[in-house]
Amino acid sequence: MAIPETRSDPGRLFTRDGPFFLIAGPCLLEEDALNLQVGDALARISEDLDLPVIFKASFDKANRSQPTSPRGPGLEAGLERLERVHAETGLPVLTDIHEPDQAVPAAQACQVLQIPAFLCRQTDLLLAAGATDRPVNIKKGQWMAPPEMAGAAAKVRAGRERSEDEVAAEAGVAITERGTFFGYGDLIVDMRSFLRLAAATKAPVIFDGTHSVQRPGLGQGASGGEPEFIPPLVRAAVVAGAQGLFLEVHPNPSEAPSDSTNMLSLPALRPLLEEVLALRDVVGRLHHVEPRHG
Repeated sequence: MAIPETRSDPGRLFTRDGPFFLIAGPCLLEEDALNLQVGDALARISEDLDLPVIFKASFDKANRSQPTSPRGPGLEAGLERLERVHAETGLPVLTDIHEPDQAVPAAQACQVLQIPAFLCRQTDLLLAAGATDRPVNIKKGQWMAPPEMAGAAAKVRAGRERSEDEVAAEAGVAITERGTFFGYGDLIVDMRSFLRLAAATKAPVIFDGTHSVQRPGLGQGASGGEPEFIPPLVRAAVVAGAQGLFLEVHPNPSEAPSDSTNMLSLPALRPLLEEVLALRDVVGRLHHVEPRHG
């Protein structure tokens, strides 16, 4: 499927005045059949709703709770699978990197790089990501206050300034809000964070509606989740100022090898996005209402 350039160029999305967009896909890369099933569905949604969509999946989940937890196909095989998704669907693709030496090969295969929340203060990793010619999505650490993420964004930009590639100097940065730890088994989303993050980092702010409903440590040694809260949190975040959404989706969440307890069912994605786009229309009209005189 041919995706128009207005929806296929992630560089224009990672700006403060860019369009609303979606990052979505399975948590962990699986076999091509599943990856392409999700990718094809996302490409159809992108076309039907005129919504820019970036396909997301991880080649390695390096921060699993248990040594026996599935981690994924690894760097080489994973990047090959992501390239096939891009070739078949036309969607830009995104993946996490965990070590500085993964930045260049990942950037060669993917149009967007992502820094996991647990690694958002790793200076060498952020500099390496910034030195590529790719936009970078930084997940906010669950222990980080919004103003503290200014340093993470600055590190990516500093890495970009060291690059000789002029395109790299223009690549964007985005920050993803995914909740703050509350006690030992819950995450809370502060709706003030979207405006605070945008002001502190001078970057678009994305809401991770699926990881935000995790219940860390409550899933038999892994993360539990409460996916029934994904839609209300997403709706609230959009009204509160989120410029994009991050949603992990799967045709059968209970069968997903990673994050099965806090994923959105793929069939539920389009109805939720239709609600979100309708809400944005209402909010946009409210912002342009003439002040009342009395």
